[in-house]
Amino acid sequence: MLSHLPTNHHLRPLYRLLALVSGGYVLAFGIIGLMQTSGAELFDQASTTTVLGLRTNPAFAYASIGVGILVLLSALVGRNLDFYVYSLVGLGFQVVGMFMLAFLRTDANYLNFSVATCVVSLVIGLVLFTAGLYSRVGARAAH
Repeated sequence: MLSHLPTNHHLRPLYRLLALVSGGYVLAFGIIGLMQTSGAELFDQASTTTVLGLRTNPAFAYASIGVGILVLLSALVGRNLDFYVYSLVGLGFQVVGMFMLAFLRTDANYLNFSVATCVVSLVIGLVLFTAGLYSRVGARAAH
């Protein structure tokens, strides 16, 4: 299946930039969220604390910091590591967004998601997964 994905795509720098912006947003959200929710319980579901328009709690802030650092480091390293990280993290964002959408009004909403948070999670997942599809590099063909 990997043979059907493009290698050395000419728009790879654009997708890498989009992944960097997404990773930076997630990291900034996590850092600001951690500062805003300091002193709250780790999985606080009653909080209405919003950061960058999205609800958060300390657990979600810590997770966002970890994922943001992972995406940014993989973008800086490159060498097909970014292909795997973008693809897996993008799918992860989409899966988490769908699960949290299903559990919004239940006690299982451990990350204090709202509908807006689900939508942003799905969009970031789509951006990262798309960046992963076009970020593979390979040996240059000799002319």
